[in-house]
Amino acid sequence: MQASKISAGMLIVGAVLQFMSPAFADQLADIRSRGEVTCGVYSNVEPFSYPNAQTRQLEGMDVDLCNAVAKQLGVKAKLEPLAVEARIPQLKLGRVDLVVANLAYTKTRATQIAFSDSYYSTKEVLVVKKADAGKKLTDFAGQKISAADGSTSAQSIPLSIKDGQAVTFHDTSSAFLALEQDKVKGFVTNQMTARKIAKQVEGTDGAVAIAAEPMLIEPIAVGLRQNEPAMLAAVNKALASMEQSGEMSAIFNKWLGPKTPYGLTRTDKVTPINQLKFTPVS
Repeated sequence: MQASKISAGMLIVGAVLQFMSPAFADQLADIRSRGEVTCGVYSNVEPFSYPNAQTRQLEGMDVDLCNAVAKQLGVKAKLEPLAVEARIPQLKLGRVDLVVANLAYTKTRATQIAFSDSYYSTKEVLVVKKADAGKKLTDFAGQKISAADGSTSAQSIPLSIKDGQAVTFHDTSSAFLALEQDKVKGFVTNQMTARKIAKQVEGTDGAVAIAAEPMLIEPIAVGLRQNEPAMLAAVNKALASMEQSGEMSAIFNKWLGPKTPYGLTRTDKVTPINQLKFTPVS
């Protein structure tokens, strides 16, 4: 009787484990099985991912990167538009497979998700009114500074400006509007967005300048779920292949290069984050 109970119990456990096994399947194998990888991208942040004015389809640097990585994995890309602050939660919840949304490495994020090798580094910079163009970061001590909510731009404020008061907004446009309306003394964003904004308002009463000292230097990478070594290795292999073929530089130049409004020159190569010299934010 006892043996029968044990045998029945083992059968039940075996059946449960068999039923549960698909939930613990290797992510890369699952993606290749369904032939599609879901990329979390920005919903409306130029030049990374934003709707085309005519087609309303998402386009941008991160869209191209997602499509290129998907091609390297041998699957199609499915784009999932996300707000800035939703990037990490949606990845952790499994609603997206990857986050390709100008995602900067931070110590806190690294405890929650995995990061691919970095494919370029960016700067967080302080945008100020033209009258404050010659000031140093120390001159803004104790001042209100705006940034997008959930961004490393916001995190950089107390790190780079003594007693700096971070005032956050849902998106970059709203954060810049606060500077225009003199609600804050400065606005922090990445250098690409800062350059574009400065050009757009150049020669107007609302002209702005970019402070000479950067707030932060940040490596940008693809965000992945933790404990998925095969997926991480595959994405890093894809990035390395894109670097070697020149595709990575071509995508960068198309959206951020010298002939774009951002006028940047790509000097970084695809590199493991632990081999980079930088001070990560919390």
